[in-house]
Amino acid sequence: MPSYDELVSDLKSLVATENCGPILIRLSWHDAGVYSSGKLTGGCPNAAMRFTDGGEGTFGANAGLPTVALSLLKPITTKYCDSGFISNADMWVLAANVAIEAMGGPQIPTRFGRVDAASSAQSVESQGGRLPDGDKGADHLRDIFGPKGFDDKDIVALSGAHTVGSCHADRSGFEGAWTEEPLVFDNAYFVEMLKKKYDEETTSAGNPQFRNPDSGTIMLIPDLALLQPPFREYVELYAADKAAFFDDFTKVWTKLQELGYSDLRDSL
Repeated sequence: MPSYDELVSDLKSLVATENCGPILIRLSWHDAGVYSSGKLTGGCPNAAMRFTDGGEGTFGANAGLPTVALSLLKPITTKYCDSGFISNADMWVLAANVAIEAMGGPQIPTRFGRVDAASSAQSVESQGGRLPDGDKGADHLRDIFGPKGFDDKDIVALSGAHTVGSCHADRSGFEGAWTEEPLVFDNAYFVEMLKKKYDEETTSAGNPQFRNPDSGTIMLIPDLALLQPPFREYVELYAADKAAFFDDFTKVWTKLQELGYSDLRDSL
């Protein structure tokens, strides 16, 4: 019989061996982030991206997740999910949280009890109005995150996940890493955003983004929108105080991962 400690150990080994922490974070975020309680309703972390005959597994915003991320997780999901030890949806949450801590970030509490989608039919209808676009600014961020229960401070804290990872033109249409150490989870996203100058450019996919000519790191339109008030005060706070960022990120990230559920438990 598998054990929880063995599962966490296997996830840590995967992150260390494959340097795949950022895409595991993105997998959890996009699984949960379709939730909305505004004009659009429904959605929850249910691992619907496992199915690629339609629904969330085919959304453009999720490009690379059903293929790259789930392929990386396949040996672990076969061992633990196929046996019924843990649901895929809970596995994705735990994998992201293990990755965050393994890359130097905060220890995120994980609760369990998410139910897997049985087919693509249990996906939300589309990504529109649910997941953020990389070419839109502050109003769009509020339109997306407000119906999920997040305010301006929460938006900045969640955006701090861009301290790790890179954009890939063949997936998102954007290209480059946000920070100089994209496998280290810290507050560099905010520090670099305030310190660096970014020049506008167009990616090979035709999308607008901004690049620092010295480091080659990038920012997207919604990233730089955080330099506007009232977002900016939180950018400055997190740039100056990593502990404050970690505390606030832990709260809003946990909230994101639990959207749509009210009866999760503290253990498997």
